[in-house]
Amino acid sequence: MSLHALWAHLRSQTPHYVRLTRADKPIGTWLLLWPTLWALWIAAEGVPSLTLLLIFTLGVFLTRSAGCVINDFADRKIDGHVERTRERPLATGAVTSREALLLFALLMLVAFVLVLFTNPLTIWLSLVGLSLAFTYPFMKRYTHLPQVVLGAAFGWSIPMAFSATQESLPLIAWLLYAAKLLWTVAYDTQYAMVDRNDDLKIGVKSTAILFGEKDNLIIALLQAGALSLLLLIGLMLEMSYWYYLGLVAASGFFLYQHSLTQAREREGCFRAFLNNHLAELAVLVGIIFHYAA
Repeated sequence: MSLHALWAHLRSQTPHYVRLTRADKPIGTWLLLWPTLWALWIAAEGVPSLTLLLIFTLGVFLTRSAGCVINDFADRKIDGHVERTRERPLATGAVTSREALLLFALLMLVAFVLVLFTNPLTIWLSLVGLSLAFTYPFMKRYTHLPQVVLGAAFGWSIPMAFSATQESLPLIAWLLYAAKLLWTVAYDTQYAMVDRNDDLKIGVKSTAILFGEKDNLIIALLQAGALSLLLLIGLMLEMSYWYYLGLVAASGFFLYQHSLTQAREREGCFRAFLNNHLAELAVLVGIIFHYAA
């Protein structure tokens, strides 16, 4: 293929690549970015360096995009059978499997180059993050707990943020990571509730299927666990009332989400899932105001 033909092909495919990476749907980026910023602010005990802010913000966008690509690659043969995903580029054939794998590799390579500007511990941690991001999409075929693997992947930027800032991994980092893991399992279960009927038909596993009629109860327990860990972190760090106001606001968002999911209708469950980024943002605002006061 000539350079001109390649350029023409890339231009024609760009809209499909945008949809494949979900660049047009930033909710996943927010859900990754806000907890990453929790960690950066707490690790720096205030405003983190501009360099780390840029590295982690760009890194979040790139890794989330790469995660969407490899997820759709893994699901390319089943997405066409699910109402919510049947129009995805790999499911329709608008993007080939080879293109998707090349795009995944490119995104992760650029993200890894960014990590090279940190320190050796963070570089090693990034390799764990890569393995988690690659592994998650395939877990729904083997276990009803793929949401736990997603939580492990989505929260991995937290220990990386501490290692990049402090060159160490204190207990606070792991408590914050555990809180994010529990929170992710909760909101991704809400997300899985949207597809539960389709997943049952095609044999895909999820926590929404595992929890069954106790789904809302277990989600509430997971959210309570995440808030309890965040409360413990606040007490250990002697955070001011701003931080606790953020937790109160997050609790309010959780209550609102439960009002949306009681009927277990697709739209309500999806709206509850989307609402989580506002809850995470509320915690971030509390952290920022605490250190700014």
